[in-house]
This record gives sequence, C-alpha cells and structure tokens, in this order.
Amino acid sequence: MDKISLPERPDWRETARDAGFTFADMHGEPYWDESSAYRFSLRQVEDDIEDPATELHAMCREAAAQIVASQRLMERLGIPAQHHDLVADSWRRNEPEIYGRFDLAYDGRGPAKLLEYNADTPTSLYESASFQWQWLEDQLEHGVLPRGADQFNGIHEALVERFRALFDPGTDLHFSATAGNPEDYATVEAMGWAAREAGMGAHYSDLDKIGVTPDGQFIDAEDRVIGTLFKLYPWEDLLNDDYAARIAGSGCMFLEPAWKALLSNKGLLPVLWQMFEGHPNLLPAFFADDVADALVENGRPAREVADRFARAADVLQSGHVVKPIFSREGAGIRIVEAGTETEISANTDYDRHPRIVQAYHPLPVFDGFRPVIGAWIIGQECAGMGLREDRARITQDLSRFKPHFIAG
Repeated sequence: MDKISLPERPDWRETARDAGFTFADMHGEPYWDESSAYRFSLRQVEDDIEDPATELHAMCREAAAQIVASQRLMERLGIPAQHHDLVADSWRRNEPEIYGRFDLAYDGRGPAKLLEYNADTPTSLYESASFQWQWLEDQLEHGVLPRGADQFNGIHEALVERFRALFDPGTDLHFSATAGNPEDYATVEAMGWAAREAGMGAHYSDLDKIGVTPDGQFIDAEDRVIGTLFKLYPWEDLLNDDYAARIAGSGCMFLEPAWKALLSNKGLLPVLWQMFEGHPNLLPAFFADDVADALVENGRPAREVADRFARAADVLQSGHVVKPIFSREGAGIRIVEAGTETEISANTDYDRHPRIVQAYHPLPVFDGFRPVIGAWIIGQECAGMGLREDRARITQDLSRFKPHFIAG
C-alpha cells in the first residue's frame, strides 16, 4: 500500500459538473482529490480487505441474531422500547438488505481493523462506485497509470444484481433523502441508477414530501403508494419520529430494513468483541458503563465482562477511543492515551447518547494524511472500496476522498 503522486485530469472538474458531482469541493476545501492515489497489490485487496470484510458482515449478522433475542442488548443499543418488536420482527422475517460500508484501519501490512460499520445510511457511494472508476479509465487511457492497473470496484454491478435478485422487473421502488443535500442525493441517485438498470421503476421523493393515506399507506407527492422505500434517513432518528408508529401497518418495505438499526450502532462493537474476542480484524470494545464499573474499586460488572476487560486492560490503558453509540463524521469522539484526552471532536451533537470504549488503533500516515478504507458490502459480500483521508486523527466531515488502483 503506497500513496503515489499523479497528474490530475485537466478537465476533471468539468467532468464532475457534467456528471452532477456538485460537491467535489465543499466548504472551500477539496473533497475529491486526485493529485495522488493509493496503490494496492491484488493480495492486499483480496486477503486483507475483501475477504475479511465479507467475514465481518457474516459476524455482524450473527450479532444481530443475538441482539434481537436479548431485551437488555436492545436497550443498550438505544432501541426505543415501543419499537423492539418492529426491529426484531424485521430480522425474523429476513427483510432484505442492500448495502453497508465498513470503516477499516489498514496500513498495508497487518490485519485491517474494524473501526465501525455504517450499515444503514452510508454515503460516498457515488464517489466509490462511479467517479473513481471513471478516473481509473481516464488515467489508463492517458497513460498515467501502468498498463493492466485495476481497481477493487464492482459496486455498481453488484447493486444491479442485488436489485434483480430481490424484485421482479417493473417493480416500482421509491428513493428518498433530505431535500437540499447534494451528497445525500448523489447516494440516492446512485441507488436509483442501479435499480433502473435492473429493470425497476425508480421514483425520487424528498423525505418531507412523503405523506400517509387515511388507511395508513405511505404516498409520495404525486399520491403514488410507496410499496418499497429506500430512505437515506437513519433508523435511530426514524424510530423517534411520529411516523415510526405507522410503519408496521403501512405495508411498505423499508431499505435498509429496521434490523439494520442494530448494525449501524456503535453498540455493535462490544457485542462483536464479546462474541468473537481476539478476532484479528476486531479491536477490544466495551460499553462505557461496564468499563466504569470495572475501574471503580469494588465495582461489580458481570464476571464474564470483568474477565474480558482484564484481558484487554493494558491495551485500553495505552490508548482508547470513546464513541457515542450514535454519531456521524467523527462527532462526539474522544481519544484517550495513558489516561489523558489527546484529541476531542468539536462536534457535540451526539453527546447525549450512551458511549462505548474501543481500543485505539492509530491510522497510518501518508504525506501528512491518515486514510480510512471504506469496504462496501452489497448484499452479504464485499464488492469494492473507497478511501477517505484526513489530517486529523479523527476522520471528520472535511475529509478527502482519494481514488485507488491495483498494480502488482
């Protein structure tokens, strides 16, 4: 794994505008950055990213089964009590999933480490699936990349096949996101593009224009009944909306399904560590109140939790990260090293939520930037990746998206 400086395509901004990639620059900073790219070997991609991500997803599904069987775990993951049955029934009915994105720390040598799973509303889909593939084709044509260079990117094709596997040709699907957010719209449009290619009807509606009929069905602004809805709106917010009480009787299938609320939640991380302690792609993780009980004199966490914490105590003392169970773009995250807070997110929007503690695993540094690998799961298999990098140790909303290629 290397970071290679490369000449930019002279017309890439025009290409981005023509493609509707209107957020290639955000807040006066570059978001898409092709002045360099990350180079991987095929072995690194297949052995260290693709196969482990697919395995991690299977482990997450095992964790979902355990969580829905435990009222205590549902509570710890912040699922509102009145919606436990909605989430559990969604899992038991095997409601289908479409996609998710693992955020992994990887330096090209050791096993990739799971930082978190964006299993419900991951963005950067368009950049990963489409625009970086166009970059690869253009740079191959211009002779910038070596002949035979490839990219780990079957994301769009996998999405098309996923829709074909789930729905009959001609099925009408609805796609929705918050109005006025270009990044969210790009993700929804990438989904709609794949659905249309699979033979589906794909209709877009702003979230705030979705209504309810007198008999409880969801409808769009043109009064079309919504039978299947892909909503780029997190379940932790939806389950606290008034609309949540209408879901069960609406006859509407939601993508992602309600059980994904269990996997898009950082409370998943201590559950995974409990179930698969010592797995090479996991970091020790605990619910923060369990850690507090273990550290207080005469504290009495459950014996099994206390023993597991004791085995990880040295690692956690060296460095750990405190994360709210719900947060995005680094909000509410604190890095603690040798008992001292060494980095704190300025965004406190999610500070009201319970927290987990995860062992700190430093990101590698390339030319002053720290990359995070986003491994995309389509259905139940890893189908591609995208990279974001940040100068800070906490990857935040101004991180840059970087293309990658495979050579060697």
